[in-house]
Amino acid sequence: MAENRATLQSQTWNRDRKASNTVELATFYVGDALCGMDILKVQEINKLMEMTKVPQAPDYVMGILNLRGQIVTIIDLGKKLGLTSVDVNESSRNIIVNSDNEYIGLLVSRIGDVVEAEWEKVERPPANIGGVQGVFFKGVFKMQDRLIGILDADRVLAEDN
Repeated sequence: MAENRATLQSQTWNRDRKASNTVELATFYVGDALCGMDILKVQEINKLMEMTKVPQAPDYVMGILNLRGQIVTIIDLGKKLGLTSVDVNESSRNIIVNSDNEYIGLLVSRIGDVVEAEWEKVERPPANIGGVQGVFFKGVFKMQDRLIGILDADRVLAEDN
């Protein structure tokens, strides 16, 4: 019995240790730039594109939409990051995140895969990543065949950017 308990504790410790050294990234494209964010930040991903324009809003605010009774502000992530505007088409999606108890939709070109990243392999972001200021990223994860810019969603959604 004690041996089983010790094995269980060891497995739990290893699982917790592994969890603290890795992050699951929901990846997506903004134009050709491959980005990712901690999947725990993502509330849902949807295709709703019927929104109401907001007068005098910043140019990156596409509008607002009603998502099951919750008002969601939709941001063109391409414009917010200083890139070209995201084309709204069959592939584009809204990534809904909760920021300061407000739901925000990040309009992206298309959704990628969920990738498990090891923090030891995440490097500091360069001054810019594909034309995007490095301040919007927590780091860069190098995969065998591509780089993923890990987006700092809180920094992107901060009002002073």
